[in-house]
Amino acid sequence: MSVLDPSAAAATFILILPAELPDKTLVATLVLSTRYRPWPVWIGVSSAFVVQSAVAVIAGGLLAQLPRTPVLAVTAALFATGSVLLFRQGDEDPEAEESEVKRTPPAEHSARRIATVSFGVLFAAEWGDLSQLLTAGLAARYDDPLGVFIGSWLALALVAGIAVVAGRSLLRVIPVLLVRRIAAVLFAALAIVTALEAAGVIG
Repeated sequence: MSVLDPSAAAATFILILPAELPDKTLVATLVLSTRYRPWPVWIGVSSAFVVQSAVAVIAGGLLAQLPRTPVLAVTAALFATGSVLLFRQGDEDPEAEESEVKRTPPAEHSARRIATVSFGVLFAAEWGDLSQLLTAGLAARYDDPLGVFIGSWLALALVAGIAVVAGRSLLRVIPVLLVRRIAAVLFAALAIVTALEAAGVIG
C-alpha cells in the first residue's frame, strides 16, 4: 500500500481547481443553493464528488498496470483532451452561465432530501466530465492513488463551497476566460511532458 504523498495531492489540487472553477460544477451548485438551503447542497454535491473521484482514481490505477509507454501515451492524450476542451469552453459566453442562476427563493425541504437531490444532480452532471478524465490521467501518472483522490476531491469540494458561499458574486467578477486559459495551458504542458516521456525523449 502506497503512503500518501503530499506533493501528488497538491499537484492534483492545483491542476483540477482551475479546470473546474469556471465549469458547470460551480454553476450547478450555485443553482441548487438558490433553490435549497446551501449547506445540505454542499454536503450532497461533495458526497457525489467522493464517488466520482474514487471511480476516476480506480480507472487510472487500472490503466497504470499496463506497460509504461502505452500508459504514458494514453495519459498524454487525456491531458491533451482536457486542454482542448478547456480552450473550447473559453469560446462560450460567460454571461450565459450566469443567466442559468435563477433568482428563486430557497425551497423548504429536509436537509436529507436536499442533500440527496444535490448528490443526484451533480453525480449525473459530472459523470465522465473533464475533472474525472483528468483525475484518471493523474492517477495513472502518479503512483499515489490516495494523494490523487484527496487532491481531486478537495478541489471539487472547494469549488462547490465557493459556489455555496459566494458563487453569485464570483460569477460577476471572476475572469472566467482567463481561468480557463490558464488551466488549458497547464494541461497542454503536462500533455507535452508526458508525451515526451512516452517517446523516451525525457526520463
